[in-house]
Amino acid sequence: MGLQTMSWTNSKNKALVERAQAVIPRGMYGHQSVALLPDDYPQFFARAEGAHLWDVDGNRYLDFLGGYGPNLFGYGDREIDDAYVAQMRQGDTMTGPAEVMVELAETMVGMVSHADWAMFCKNGTDATTMALMIARNHTRKNTVLLARGAYHGAAPWCTPLKRGVSPGDRAHQVFYDYNDVESLEAAVREAGDDLAAIFAAPIKHDTFIDQELPDPAYARRARELCDAHGALLIVDDVRAGFRLARDSSWSLVGVKPDLSSWGKAIANGHPISALMGAEVAREAAMTIYATGSFWFSAAPMAAGLKTMARIRDTDYLERTEALGQRLRDGLDESAHRHDFALRQTGPAQMPLIRVEDDPTLAKGYFWAQALMKRGVYVHPWHNMFICAAMTDGDIDFAVQAADDAFKLMKAAGPLEAPAQLAFMTQILDH
Repeated sequence: MGLQTMSWTNSKNKALVERAQAVIPRGMYGHQSVALLPDDYPQFFARAEGAHLWDVDGNRYLDFLGGYGPNLFGYGDREIDDAYVAQMRQGDTMTGPAEVMVELAETMVGMVSHADWAMFCKNGTDATTMALMIARNHTRKNTVLLARGAYHGAAPWCTPLKRGVSPGDRAHQVFYDYNDVESLEAAVREAGDDLAAIFAAPIKHDTFIDQELPDPAYARRARELCDAHGALLIVDDVRAGFRLARDSSWSLVGVKPDLSSWGKAIANGHPISALMGAEVAREAAMTIYATGSFWFSAAPMAAGLKTMARIRDTDYLERTEALGQRLRDGLDESAHRHDFALRQTGPAQMPLIRVEDDPTLAKGYFWAQALMKRGVYVHPWHNMFICAAMTDGDIDFAVQAADDAFKLMKAAGPLEAPAQLAFMTQILDH
């Protein structure tokens, strides 16, 4: 596929956006909105296959967002989707669960070293909220520690935007700085005798800032503090689960949480999430009330079971890491060739790519938009995801598109701050 430039169009997408604005608040909501992305980013898509997306105007993109994380083995993976369809035809959302629920729980417990049980739900927010409830039920305490800037979902207790949220929804929360042992210890002291849990992301994957791997000393200290105070350690693996390890992501630093939340990639895009826990939390998990009409649907569980087999039995992890490193190296070389520099942080298979010396995001927005119009879908301030369906040729295509984008940006000279920046600041301030 050659680089697409002059053939790129957006007329059907714009028409759909106008229609959506009449019947959907602001035309779209949540993380799927493109209101904070560069101009003309497509909002609506027609189909997806492997590592590629086609928008409603027919433009084809090599997709580095992967649905914001669910696409691990490729859109429309035949083996996984066949398992889903076969179970759906046999029975999906029934009066009770199918046998595959037990099979998936057995399989995941066998793969995740800290886990003795599993519960299934639909979204990452469901899983993190259950973790919060179980920790409070287990300890009979209320205060939870959260890293500043970390994302744990869209429920009132954790949504990053506080409109519609009461002070009571955010009560009993103390914040600390990720990877900062002294800050964590100070937060524990502030919680006093009321500490129920410490929440931790597997890596620091906050938006707009450099990503960080967990410092082993910080992870170990979090475990020690929970043990000393009878609290539960919760690792929110919704975003990174099975992208960094075939176990909990914190297995890489030798620390076992009591609870871990999972979602996104565990069924390669089919709607299911999970909470997994150690024996210490089983009784508390048995006595909370958490449910949903579609939490027990069997078809996504069948897709999850097939996805687990692929995770366990293939070299997907090593390949996605190698592909991510190939991308990182190629982009660095291209940027320097045109007198730019990139800040590439996080694991290679979950990269955050930002343009150096870009306080207003003007360069990042220009570069991302130029890539988009050349058939490469990237995000200027959110981490991205390498998909196992990508090839070396796909990565080389992306690097060539990036090289063209750097040429354009150099020729453009000084750039104005994007209008989205003011809108973004207004939203985040509230």
